[in-house]
Amino acid sequence: MDDLRIPPGPGCPRGLVVSAGELGERFSHASGPGGQGVNTADSRVQLSLDLATTTALDQEQRERALARLGERLSGTVLTVVAAEHRSQRRNRAA
Repeated sequence: MDDLRIPPGPGCPRGLVVSAGELGERFSHASGPGGQGVNTADSRVQLSLDLATTTALDQEQRERALARLGERLSGTVLTVVAAEHRSQRRNRAA
């Protein structure tokens, strides 16, 4: 996996680069049509980042992210899931 590059936006005027080593990536079967057979691929993608330990955020950004995303976090870990496509490659890009 490559480093994750996040373009500039509100609260992050220069963008961010998250080291690939700080990201956790998991694959699993997506639910829905075509997902029940034996010859299916693990197309659902989960990407996780521990906001408390990442070096991509400065202290102010970290505190703001933890406060705003509190209900969506598991502890201090943010997990994003992509499963809308049947292809793992397309879900990774999403």
